[in-house]
Amino acid sequence: MSTDYQQAREALGVRLRELRLSAPGGRLTGTQLAQRLGWPHSKVYKLEGGRQTATSADLRAWADAVTRPEVFDELESRLKNFESHIRSWRRQLAAGHRPVQDSWNLEVDRSRTICAWEEAVVPGMLQTADYARHIFLRYADLQGSVRDTDEAVRARAKRQEWLYQGGGRKFHALVWEAALHALVCPPLVLAAQLDRLAGVIGMDTVELGIIPLGATLKIPTANGFWVLDDRLVIAEDWHAELWLDDSETVASYRRVWETLRESAVYGAEAHNVLNRARSALDLR
Repeated sequence: MSTDYQQAREALGVRLRELRLSAPGGRLTGTQLAQRLGWPHSKVYKLEGGRQTATSADLRAWADAVTRPEVFDELESRLKNFESHIRSWRRQLAAGHRPVQDSWNLEVDRSRTICAWEEAVVPGMLQTADYARHIFLRYADLQGSVRDTDEAVRARAKRQEWLYQGGGRKFHALVWEAALHALVCPPLVLAAQLDRLAGVIGMDTVELGIIPLGATLKIPTANGFWVLDDRLVIAEDWHAELWLDDSETVASYRRVWETLRESAVYGAEAHNVLNRARSALDLR
């Protein structure tokens, strides 16, 4: 969990404790407040200590229990502020993958320059529908989420329209060669995906760089991330998707991307890497 996120959660806990101790009818002990709320008293102390993330319903109940319903908007604003940075997959995927794709599409639409790094999969902006479908199915199985696969695929495909709109847009994609060999889908699907990547080399809106497995690296190939217009970074981990918009963090990720870029090959050399990956497939 990020330091910024934890600090924000602890700050919210401090505010909740202040409200409990300054309740208009007299200060409440944690046990008294828990009784009013019908919660185990441990939940009160976990929320106040920043060891548990409150829900919007928790905050409304707290404001009502300390007879300060007017502070709910303030509390919810605090919650939304730090939750906008770490978006747990459990919460995001409660309604399926389509809403997550829609959120991405809104940010992509307002961007002009996107720099992406993917070490394990083909970037979503360049995925074929069949490849995307297998990715969504595997994550739905992992997370136990709603299987709205076809809707999610359509939403991801819609995002790719950005590549054909012109207007100075540019997608700078970096991919580790390992992603080109990963059988997260049937070999025939991967073969078509590799053909798709070969086809985008030379497009005026796409710059595709591939880091060969044997390339010298200045830094390790860690988790994938996207930098949108130097204003927003979106990175993924197994528990959550991180949306980071403070300037120092964005600048740090951009330095990482530029450092990785030094190990990439482009043009004819990238074609050679793609051909090598395709030749290694067993399509029988």
